[in-house]
Amino acid sequence: MAEIEASNFIEQIVKEDLESGKVTAVQTRFPPEPNGYLHIGHVKSMLVNFGTALKFGGKCNLFFDDTNPSKEKTEFVDAIRRDIGWVGYRWAKEVYASDFFDIIYDYAEKLIQMGKAFVCDLSAEEISASRGTLTEPGKESPYRSRTPEENLRLFREMKAGKYPDGSKCLRAKIDMASPNINLRDPVIYRILRATHHRTGDKWCIYPMYDYAHPICDYLQGVTHSLCTLEFEDHRPLYDWVGITLGFSPKPRQIEFARLNITNTVMSKRYLKKLVDQGLVHGWDDPRMPTIAGLRNRGIPPKALLAFCEAAGVCKADSVCEESYLEHFIRDELNASAERAMAVVHPLKMTITNYEGEEEVDFPVNPTLENSPVRKVVFGKHLYIEEADFSLDPPPKYNRLKEGGYVRLKGAYIVRCDEAVKDENGKVTEVRCTYIPESRSSHDTSGLKVKGTIHWVNADRCADAVVKNYESLLNDAVYDGQDFDERMNRESETIIEGAKAEPYLAQAADGTPFQLLRTAYYKKCTEPGGRLCLSFIVSMKDSYKK
Repeated sequence: MAEIEASNFIEQIVKEDLESGKVTAVQTRFPPEPNGYLHIGHVKSMLVNFGTALKFGGKCNLFFDDTNPSKEKTEFVDAIRRDIGWVGYRWAKEVYASDFFDIIYDYAEKLIQMGKAFVCDLSAEEISASRGTLTEPGKESPYRSRTPEENLRLFREMKAGKYPDGSKCLRAKIDMASPNINLRDPVIYRILRATHHRTGDKWCIYPMYDYAHPICDYLQGVTHSLCTLEFEDHRPLYDWVGITLGFSPKPRQIEFARLNITNTVMSKRYLKKLVDQGLVHGWDDPRMPTIAGLRNRGIPPKALLAFCEAAGVCKADSVCEESYLEHFIRDELNASAERAMAVVHPLKMTITNYEGEEEVDFPVNPTLENSPVRKVVFGKHLYIEEADFSLDPPPKYNRLKEGGYVRLKGAYIVRCDEAVKDENGKVTEVRCTYIPESRSSHDTSGLKVKGTIHWVNADRCADAVVKNYESLLNDAVYDGQDFDERMNRESETIIEGAKAEPYLAQAADGTPFQLLRTAYYKKCTEPGGRLCLSFIVSMKDSYKK
């Protein structure tokens, strides 16, 4: 195999393990719990787990951590599969913790027989109160001295459904004085009567994640268990399970910093709250940082992967600016999206000395080599943006004013002769004359015009609704702040009455466009067939490189 250069500390560890012969092949797993939709933070985890395996010629499984049936649904399993495929990864095997429930149970009996686990009758609250603090040891359970025989009988009775939920649990017998609180006789099984999305009502006891995690890794042949940083304190328990049960080779857990982004909800619990309380339109709302939401927003998966790769893999927590993510989205769309024209706030323009129609050239995407063009119909009646005309223009104003000139993109230079106002003094129409010699790419007029504006043909345009989105969270974060206080209640704006060139209405749903001088939008069709332009990202790059 050719020499592989490690680009982060995880890859360096994997490389050393391969070179030393500690492992002969790399096996990772991407381990979502099916209790919600994946979000952008999971894209980084995909990049780490799938990417590491791919780089070293290994395999990565899709592993569903389904040990909590009260919160897990087949809906989430299906969504996770779909999201991973959309990002662009393929898994070697699809595995579930529930595939191993029988084996996980048998290992628990083995721990009991070894004197390494006991059945405890303390409530969850009592166990929590007895765990101690970072400076004080915990207090041993009064049931810790039960014999292996008694523990085995009680555990089997738990499995048989003899006891009510929460009345007993199985705890590992480790060390109540351990400086790591996670090793103070942690609960490894609890009684929970809940219908499982795969096993139904077969089980009324379920393993805890920290106990099932190393077993499932071992049974899959995982060599490197790559987790986010919050599991670092849990690694001693992960290792204790593997060593105590005699796993050989024992998987190696390595932690990396999770992805954090300003103005972005990165907690599945809060994302679920937004959905359940109707604060968004669903898991795939374009404002949501879920992969489903990002896909619905029109964000290319390549942009997400490029962003996560640039954010890097490290040990220390950090926060990325939202503008940094937008920078990658914009770069990808700039290279791939077609250009088009739409007027969000239309103002009527009449060219008084023009009759008929003609086709003018419009660039499909100027960034492309030998950029192709398409034809746009120019005519006497147009719409321009209200903001592109001013009765009282500020200094250095390069757009249209009375007596002023402006170029219409791809067409002609026009001069504003008159602004028509309604009874309230609002401008409702601008009447202009065009300069016949000024056609774009054939201009012989000799006029020097600084401003160029976009337009649509009023006789050939499509009615459109424009949906604009902002961040779900406001910038400000302060101590003691409630999550609800961070919410941007004006994160969605719907604008009626926009006008777009017919080309947009004819495009396939989901097609991204750069609307000239406006922003990047995705074409959608609303019920009833109305054209909708859904915001993706602004054109202005605010990221400070």
